[in-house]
Amino acid sequence: MEKSINLTLKVWRQASPTAKGKFETYSLKNISTDASFLEMMDILNEQLVKEHKEPVAFDHDCREGICGMCSLYINGHPHGPDGEITTCQLHMRNFHDGQTITIEPWRSAAFPVIKDLVVDRGAFDKIIQAGGFVSVNTGGVPDGNAIPIPKDKADEAMDAASCIGCGACVAACKNGSAMLFLSAKVSQLALLPQGKVEAARRAKAMVAKMDELGFGNCTNTGACEAECPKNVSLSNIARLNREFLKAKFKD
Repeated sequence: MEKSINLTLKVWRQASPTAKGKFETYSLKNISTDASFLEMMDILNEQLVKEHKEPVAFDHDCREGICGMCSLYINGHPHGPDGEITTCQLHMRNFHDGQTITIEPWRSAAFPVIKDLVVDRGAFDKIIQAGGFVSVNTGGVPDGNAIPIPKDKADEAMDAASCIGCGACVAACKNGSAMLFLSAKVSQLALLPQGKVEAARRAKAMVAKMDELGFGNCTNTGACEAECPKNVSLSNIARLNREFLKAKFKD
């Protein structure tokens, strides 16, 4: 049976990247526990528009847990209190009547706030541009598919490729490190024969770009893996370190 709850929201409001931000408090009544978290945010914005107030800016796109756009920091957790899901997959049944919910943007020097809950994650795109691709000639699609790959390696590569680049790992890390994201992108290519030709150049270029963009060092505490909505493994960071060291030894 559908249940409704009343909520108090503390939402970070910031008009622009250079403006000073602060928390604003809002009350919502009769929110269905069957609603998703982003649907609840839509209801809040409808209420604000009716009150002739500025709606809250937040990122969203597919609302199916695929795009990684819904980057909200909810009650101290990236994507909220439920595990292995994105914000758009979080439902209001995870909260109780009368609860106060604190909603913030990702907090990282490399992810500057654009407005309210929206941050600029273009730094991830720059890391990918630095080396997260294969530029060697591997032939046509049938030729690429004909290359034999051990199943365990293919499975590991697919697990690494499940990273959606949402930035939860950066938001969870006390140093704002992008190592889990970077290692997933390096691993998905380093495990496959098509990616081995450029492996050394890729590892060095992507790590250098990550450092240049202001991400912090890995803390080795595992907060990134714990908060990752796709459960990307820390073992990828170990693989990245091996790839980077091999590249340096070759130099």
